[in-house]
Amino acid sequence: MSDDRKRDAGGAGLSRPAGAAAGHRYPLVPPIAAPSILSADFSRLSEALAIVDPARDWVHCDVMDNHFVPNLTFGPLLVAAVRTLTPALVDVHLMIEEPARIVPNFREAGADQITVHLEACLDVAGTLATVRESGARVGLALKPGTPLAAAERHLADLDLLLLMTVEPGFGGQAFMADMLDKVRAAAAWRAAHGAHYLIEVDGGIAPATARRAREAGADVFVAGHAVFRERDPHVALAVLRQSIG
Repeated sequence: MSDDRKRDAGGAGLSRPAGAAAGHRYPLVPPIAAPSILSADFSRLSEALAIVDPARDWVHCDVMDNHFVPNLTFGPLLVAAVRTLTPALVDVHLMIEEPARIVPNFREAGADQITVHLEACLDVAGTLATVRESGARVGLALKPGTPLAAAERHLADLDLLLLMTVEPGFGGQAFMADMLDKVRAAAAWRAAHGAHYLIEVDGGIAPATARRAREAGADVFVAGHAVFRERDPHVALAVLRQSIG
């Protein structure tokens, strides 16, 4: 792991990924809220993204292919639109089979961080290398049923470990509290091995569940319905930030 990556994950509060606009820096020290545009009104996307504070929040993009998961969402074109509408870190979560083939398209669209699923890749190490070579920060996601041990050989090379707290595929599901043990295990592994990945949780995240996940060791909190389906998303995001400290 390079010294620059160690500083990004473990020390500096803001950093500029390879594809970021000159002069702009992104938050990398937790806690970080990451509103998911999957729950936003796409016809008012500019208004939805306006609530994000680039100095402390990320924008999360859930990409689903109707193969790896039973839903179909959007592709690089929408990510490109997000990139034009916000200077915030664009955090792309690829829930698609064999994502290596399309990683360059999402990077070109403006993704600053690209997360792939361990379960969706025949060659996990090769896929992670493709993400790294694109210039994006590298993330690896695990479904609820996948043990942390299955990803152990890759953990030291990650910028982000995404632990799903629902089954991937649909927004608005109930938080799976038993996933908190996996969060604790991931935090313990990081401390024991001197790793520097951030731990992201996604699924059923709202102020109460985010608080519990934060206590367990999570760093980044993806929330869709709890932000964009509330009466006032700006207030809802502020409440989420407050809940994670």
